Amino acid sequence: MQYFYRFLLDQFRAINGMESFAKPLSALATFLLISLISYIAYVIARKFMLYVVHRVAAKTETTWDDILVENKVFKGVANLVPALIFFYSANFAGPETAIRLDPSLASNAELIARDYYPFLDEVLITLSKVYLIGIGVYLINALLNSILGIYNTTQYAATRPIKGYLQLIKIFIFCMAGILMIAYLFKKDPWDLVIGLGTMAAVLLLIFKDTILGFVASIQLSANNMVKLGDWVTVPKHNADGTVIDITLNTVKVQNWDKTIATIPTYSLVSESFSNWKGMEESGGRRIKRSVLIDVNSIKFCDEAMLNRFEKFDLIRSYVLEKEKELREYNKQRNLKDEDYISGRHQTNVGIFRKYLEVYLRQHPNVHQEMTFLVRQLQPSGKGLPIEIYVFSKEQEWAKYEAIQSDIFDHVFAVIPEFELRVFQELSGADISKMVNKYS
Repeated sequence: MQYFYRFLLDQFRAINGMESFAKPLSALATFLLISLISYIAYVIARKFMLYVVHRVAAKTETTWDDILVENKVFKGVANLVPALIFFYSANFAGPETAIRLDPSLASNAELIARDYYPFLDEVLITLSKVYLIGIGVYLINALLNSILGIYNTTQYAATRPIKGYLQLIKIFIFCMAGILMIAYLFKKDPWDLVIGLGTMAAVLLLIFKDTILGFVASIQLSANNMVKLGDWVTVPKHNADGTVIDITLNTVKVQNWDKTIATIPTYSLVSESFSNWKGMEESGGRRIKRSVLIDVNSIKFCDEAMLNRFEKFDLIRSYVLEKEKELREYNKQRNLKDEDYISGRHQTNVGIFRKYLEVYLRQHPNVHQEMTFLVRQLQPSGKGLPIEIYVFSKEQEWAKYEAIQSDIFDHVFAVIPEFELRVFQELSGADISKMVNKYS
């Protein structure tokens, strides 16, 4: 480009009346030629990259090359071509090496003032360096995005997300690129700027407080395997109850069951309590823990008529017979009279009801028989005696789980009257009206 500039300079000066315009016109024409060559080179490089790379990526069975294309890595490589052309051609209007080495000579100084733009090459080289840094940052960012995309296709991505670490690397690269750009534009030593930033450490700590806390929290979450993409988590303080869809350096996004998105600071998952339902999903069962309240006034000993009726129920026939035989033998050994029934042992309707629930659930096809299995009494209260079912469903999917739980308790509520038991229910307006009408 220096030879082309000199050629144009001589040609313009050979034209009458163009002596004073020869120098700026030569510089402008050379600059436009460099711009045109850079643009043509960029178009050719981009077309070549897109054509060749896309064809190769389409033919291969691997996915990593498709991810590189998707993140425009090769487009960034194509942008390097015009940047390099400008960088190596920027000194076209500068003096030659011999003149540049000793500009103090009167002849050299006069020649520089007459034929060259000493400042132009410095400006263009500086701008070229800034452009190269910008393209380099774009290319590194695209490569990091590609690394994340490729890593997410592996089996480790589900348990060891790296998005937060890559974001930290990006922040470091962006900061260093900004320092280099400022240093080149203002002709300062980059290390002086870095040292100067040390005096702003306290301010930076305040500005990047969330980023620093998020980085530390990301390490803890990953190292302790506390949460990963796809986990069902519940964070009451942030009204989050759903599936983790994104983990970044600063935030964790949870899609709630109502399809809203809850954004939680990453460090909150370390500093505050939250529930991860991953253990439930990996266990193969989902807990059913619900009580039915029995009116204590309906609890009583079983008489012969009740026992004979219970013996007709296939699920508890053997239990009723064996238990009654055991109790009769016990009472007989103590020589208890029939009228002294409170001193002996007798079956109760609530006890047989508990046994019925246990046998019924043992035979239920959707109840997990190898996990915790309880049918128990809880502490009675003013609302009656709670009979709690504590079992695990084989189905974990929300809709199927709720359907199984509902079916079980539909049956429970329907079968309670067969044991001459009543479910406790608080008085409603309709109940009060019936009582008033009855006694009025």
